[in-house]
Amino acid sequence: MPEPTRIAKARSAQFLVVAALLALAAGAYVADPFANDVDALEEAGRGRVVEVIDGDTVMLDTGTEVRLVGLQAPKLALGRPNFVDWPLAEEARQALVRLVDGHEVVMRFGGRREDRHGRALAHLVRKSDGVWIQQVMLLEGMARVYSFPDNRAVVDELLAAEREARAAVRGIWAHPFYQVRSPTQLADAVDTFQLVEGRVVEAARVRGRTYLNFGADWREDFTVTVAPRDRRVFERDGDRLGAETVDQLAGQRLRVRGWVDEFNGPTIAVTHPEQIEWLD
Repeated sequence: MPEPTRIAKARSAQFLVVAALLALAAGAYVADPFANDVDALEEAGRGRVVEVIDGDTVMLDTGTEVRLVGLQAPKLALGRPNFVDWPLAEEARQALVRLVDGHEVVMRFGGRREDRHGRALAHLVRKSDGVWIQQVMLLEGMARVYSFPDNRAVVDELLAAEREARAAVRGIWAHPFYQVRSPTQLADAVDTFQLVEGRVVEAARVRGRTYLNFGADWREDFTVTVAPRDRRVFERDGDRLGAETVDQLAGQRLRVRGWVDEFNGPTIAVTHPEQIEWLD
């Protein structure tokens, strides 16, 4: 792409983001230009929101319970035993109430249509003005991007909205519970969803499984793994983790998101490219 064109596109994107944020700050939600991609997804029904259960789940007057796909808002206990509300969970629910309660919304699907609880996995667009609800929740800092290998549509746009909110330290990004952690800050993070940012010390592929080690001791330090079956997704998308050689991955600075497990130290299993942002 010629340099003037690249600069023009970058300036245009910056203008659109600023315009959207000014609209948010003013409390006037308008159809954002970044929502064009979600408008291209398959429409799968409409309904009026009659209940907002939490920051990422609503009930429609059709009887359909919708889980807003592509994001994770702070969780409410909702009667679950031994579960405590996450910080800002009620604030996230109220943010969603302001956006959709009583409004007619359009459901759009970009992958798997239903979760194991029978909830519709949909992107929601407000019918009256075309506002993409997931995008606004992320721009307000009331949620994090949370994607799955079978539901990857428009995740790049969601990540862009999240980055804007995080840069502005808005909403959850002002609370330490949701901070982006370094690889050495995961001792208490097992069984939690985290964003982790650091530099790969060593990369290897053993019996088809890819390992990205973020410390000198792979038996104790943070590691990202990619199973052989998941690597095919990276290969198909032309992502660097799908490359035949992993030598060039050492030294790369990454931001990775996922659930932290314990196996030779804290580990995140990556299943699809949107879980990793290449910061270099």
